[in-house]
Amino acid sequence: GAWDMMRAYKDMREANYIGADKYFHARGNYDAAQRGPGGAWAAKVISDARELWQSDVSGRGAEDTRADQEANAWGRSGGDPNRYRPPGLPSKY
Repeated sequence: GAWDMMRAYKDMREANYIGADKYFHARGNYDAAQRGPGGAWAAKVISDARELWQSDVSGRGAEDTRADQEANAWGRSGGDPNRYRPPGLPSKY
């Protein structure tokens, strides 16, 4: 699961596409959760730690953290990450 999260993060950085953040959150959590309970657990731990760090250090704000966590939970629960896919994001992702 941790590798799935890392791959989604790497892809997000590589894509550098405005509005794609939530898609990559959902996709990483979805991919990790597909590996079973351990993958879902790893995704939750990593997502929670990342959001805690972002809210404390980056100053992005509570609303952004809430939206990220919504996308994280959606993906972990088996929801289609494409719900958050922005128009025009290259099909590579």
